[in-house]
Amino acid sequence: MTAPVRGAGGGGPSGLSSPPPGSFSIFQRILRGYGPMAVLVAVLVVVALAVPSRVPKTATLTAGNTGSYSTGSSGAGAGATGASSGGATSAGGGAAPGAGANAGGAASAVSGRSGGGATPSGNGRTATTSASARVVSCKGDQVPGDPYSPPCLLFSGSNGGATAMGVTPTTINVAFRLTSDQSFQQTLAQLAGASLKDTNADTERTVLALAQYFNAHFQFYGRKLVIHFYNGQGSLSNELLGTGQAQAEADALTVKSMNAFADLSAESEPYADALSRQGVMAFGDPYMSENWHAQHAPYAWSIATDGTDVATIAANYAVNKLCGGTAAYAGGNLKGVHRKFALLAPENSWYQESVAVAQQIMASHGCPADIFTYSLDLGTMSQQASNLIAKLKAGGYTTVLCGCDPIFPVYMSGQGNQQNYLPEFVITGTALTDQDYTAQLWNQNFAAHAFGVSPNAPTVAYTQTIGYAAYKTVRSDEPAFFVNLIYAQMDQLAIGIQMAGPHLTPLTFQQGMYNYPSRQGPMGLWGFSPTQHTIPNDVREICYSPTAISPYNGKAGAYLGTSNARWTKDDIPKGPPGCPIPS
Repeated sequence: MTAPVRGAGGGGPSGLSSPPPGSFSIFQRILRGYGPMAVLVAVLVVVALAVPSRVPKTATLTAGNTGSYSTGSSGAGAGATGASSGGATSAGGGAAPGAGANAGGAASAVSGRSGGGATPSGNGRTATTSASARVVSCKGDQVPGDPYSPPCLLFSGSNGGATAMGVTPTTINVAFRLTSDQSFQQTLAQLAGASLKDTNADTERTVLALAQYFNAHFQFYGRKLVIHFYNGQGSLSNELLGTGQAQAEADALTVKSMNAFADLSAESEPYADALSRQGVMAFGDPYMSENWHAQHAPYAWSIATDGTDVATIAANYAVNKLCGGTAAYAGGNLKGVHRKFALLAPENSWYQESVAVAQQIMASHGCPADIFTYSLDLGTMSQQASNLIAKLKAGGYTTVLCGCDPIFPVYMSGQGNQQNYLPEFVITGTALTDQDYTAQLWNQNFAAHAFGVSPNAPTVAYTQTIGYAAYKTVRSDEPAFFVNLIYAQMDQLAIGIQMAGPHLTPLTFQQGMYNYPSRQGPMGLWGFSPTQHTIPNDVREICYSPTAISPYNGKAGAYLGTSNARWTKDDIPKGPPGCPIPS
């Protein structure tokens, strides 16, 4: 039996402000990394359309089953306001329509809909709505200073009332499952220190505060996010191990009975899959493939880059930077040996689907790689690591591409050092493995040979992240340790709601995401397309240094970037890695 649902309207206090001045300056966008991520979940957004510079346009929806969008220039935007009955105001009070480089195309961004919304039709647009509404683009961004803000929009009139399950005239109901087990997180916390552990109470407080933030700053067309927490039957740890499907199904039915539009805690494949089949928008799946997301469209979205992109980026990095050369970054008797590649990832079928993509890409470029697997079983990881290191050493593998969880490399590095096996350890940017505080837990003799790619910007303290800054505009206490992860996932939801327009449905949400203008910021490149439902889709090159001091916690051990360059999966330049060769 589930616990009573606890809800919270997102309306912030009347004095709620935009992020502190300078919080998201251009300088900080370049230098700020994003904070810690929940276990087995990581990263942020990719490609869409640029915002053209044009005069402002007005999108007018007319009563009836089928209306039309007019895209003529607007004047004063008669009757348009920053918010209507309880809706979110445009940040900074909202600029008057009629000026601004980003005005053009912003209103049309919510007009290009499919399904229950509008679909392109020749030079015009059509839409389905139950009442008149007026959406007017305004100058600049919805949240000035936020690098991921959607274009500014003003709204007046009726939003059409109840447009989808969980969407009422005044609310957008969002579920959040709480589970009693946190064994992956607890294990990492024991290895790294108690500061890595968030309680359910920390998570609830942070989610509610950020809901207030998004309600006050984004355009939700007269509606507010209302968060409903519930105690689930499922176990996140079991589901990440590939079991617990029945409990995940039961929890998804609970969410449907709660009449929720979305769930922000879909951090396992079984739960995300079950929610999607119940028609609930599911946010947070852990690195599922492009094909998986296509099969679960329009419901599944995540800040963990889809596994197909992770695999493609890793393979292209190996092909363009490593194939055909000698293992210059290895240690011991592997150093200088002609490279032999191993691909490593959990044995779950949905991860192996992505690993097969990497293997195929490498093989097509004359760069064969063998696949090795392990089980996400905390009780046997130490022994698994010992056996794996022995196999890799006996096979003469010089270079290991690791699509790993955050815990297995801790055991693997210890066994590698003990067995005098120090291969090139190629980071692919998955699940905390590219974070300073995780790599500091590895045997540092082994870690000295780690390099690769990361979607994250250079590391900073979590108090300098976007999520922390947003939380502090609402509350004066401290947020959850994983505040930036929570912010990013909620930001993805908020962007889709604004870009969908007043007629919010899963299909208009999807089309709105596709129309979101591609944005670069401290969490990488954000944008979406029919083949991209996750974020981000670009990376930078990193090298681990056991002696460098981490800006995150002031301790020895940090990833250093080789340049300010960022690469998408298709533009990784040829040539050796930019990392210094370890002595």
